[in-house]
Amino acid sequence: MRTLVRTLTLAGIILVCAPVLSWADYAAGFEAYKRGDYETAVKEYRPLAEQGDAKAQFNLGSLYTYGRGVPQDSKEAARWFRLAAVQGDAHAQHNLGVLYEDGNGVPQDSKEAARWYRRAADQGDARAQHNLGLLYTYGRGVPQDFKEALRWFRLAAEQGDPAAQFNLGLMYDEGTGIPQDFKEAARWYRRAAEQGDADARFNLGFMYSKGEGVPQDYKEALRWYRLAADQGDADAQFNLGVTYYKGRGIPQDFVQAHKWLNLAAAKGDKESSDARERVAQKITKSQIEEAQRLAREWKPKK
Repeated sequence: MRTLVRTLTLAGIILVCAPVLSWADYAAGFEAYKRGDYETAVKEYRPLAEQGDAKAQFNLGSLYTYGRGVPQDSKEAARWFRLAAVQGDAHAQHNLGVLYEDGNGVPQDSKEAARWYRRAADQGDARAQHNLGLLYTYGRGVPQDFKEALRWFRLAAEQGDPAAQFNLGLMYDEGTGIPQDFKEAARWYRRAAEQGDADARFNLGFMYSKGEGVPQDYKEALRWYRLAADQGDADAQFNLGVTYYKGRGIPQDFVQAHKWLNLAAAKGDKESSDARERVAQKITKSQIEEAQRLAREWKPKK
């Protein structure tokens, strides 16, 4: 099973409907950004940002973060995010928290990260709620408090944040800060898995293989393992290879077993490498060559 997922994703350029100092200039900046003309986007946003428009300040900070239309400059990004954040912009507050947590453009400071996450989280920003939950889980910048972590994960999860849904599922799965409940764990894993979260797909597959919180169903386990394996998840690739090797929920297929174990082994997993060699002892040279060809031709899916 997987551990807590840490996702510190910066909010990106946004288009707002709220009044700005010059809606025409703001919209022109956004259209320029969408077509990849970042220099024009900077030219449109900068005068608005310098006049104090929070949304333009946030977007200019985002452009500095990724070096689009300007040289990449985390310190300058932090400066613009801060100007927007003190005006109450939740996206900027979240991003400033990320920079403080990572020590990117500002000194690393978990307490400052928690402070800015909280201001954004109190406004309903799901990413900030999730990240604040992580800080409470590990006791970084705040006292460790699993119940408080659970509260923030739930708020973000109910808004559809897949990382929060996964982490909430994991807390139910392990009984951290709440009574263990495999059914609730599976429910939250499923919600994240259906959004494409590879960790949730792997854990949901594991629950189906064990019959925890869901009826034991090797075919369903295989389905979720495959989805995660197709995304490049090494643990899922290993489990899928073992499933093909043992013929659980699917006809036994040593070629497919070798392929998936080979893909997992390529990521440096010794257990996968050892298992692949055991499979190789059961098949012919031509079958090994076929499995290797399939592995070479495999490409991850999003």
